[in-house]
Amino acid sequence: MGRLDVIGNVSLDLTRYPDGRGGSRIGGAALFVSAAATRAGRRAAPVCVLGNDLAHLPEVPGLDILDWSARLQADGPSTAFDLEYDPQGELVGVGTEYGVAETLTEHALAYVNAHPRATFHVCCRRPLEVPAVLGRLAGLAADFSVDFFLPSAEAMIRAAAPWLSKTTTVFLNTAEYRLLEQVIDCGTLPEVVVTDGPRAAVVRSFGRQIASAMPPPQLPHEISGAGDTLAGTFLAHRSRGATASQALVEATAAASRYVAAPSLPVPTPRRG
Repeated sequence: MGRLDVIGNVSLDLTRYPDGRGGSRIGGAALFVSAAATRAGRRAAPVCVLGNDLAHLPEVPGLDILDWSARLQADGPSTAFDLEYDPQGELVGVGTEYGVAETLTEHALAYVNAHPRATFHVCCRRPLEVPAVLGRLAGLAADFSVDFFLPSAEAMIRAAAPWLSKTTTVFLNTAEYRLLEQVIDCGTLPEVVVTDGPRAAVVRSFGRQIASAMPPPQLPHEISGAGDTLAGTFLAHRSRGATASQALVEATAAASRYVAAPSLPVPTPRRG
């Protein structure tokens, strides 16, 4: 079982909920997917660009379990997201400052070229140039999976469409799956994991449902990152020989634990 290299953002997030939950924390899909895969027993590395404000993350207790060798350290601010949710837990507003992640595509392509036989997960969200990265991975016949982020999903799914049949797994929520159905024949995809918040998640293979799992009920503390946690856990268990059904049960349980747990606070750099 090789390492999972996760192409995406590591960010400073501000989450806001109507009931006062949320606040500043460490976030980003590359971080959450990598952390979940690592906790599930698969070595994982964020292929990301960190700014000066997050340069110390590899030394932070709890995050030092990740393989940070694929990161690029750059001079400037890291990506920052302002995420606003409604009472039902639906994302209703996103503010973004990409910072040093504007160079993520260049870094990702250089990394892929240097590691053509690695296994990748691509977080298909801005500012990544998805056609360039997926086209390169497909051209190398690399193993890769993908996920999307609802605010940019329509554009990103269309950009990714020519290469989705080459993926091992596609992760979407129900709204993103409806967008996908408008773009391609989902029966051409070997494995699609579709989540629906606290409702049952399913796995489809070439258009046929092959697994379903209901997330264990939890009072939500933090929603943002739950889908990434599910994806990283699912990929780790599948890589270890679990069936789609077994991996989905583990993944939905991990996502439920995630939403009930405290967020990762923004760590202060060590002095001296």
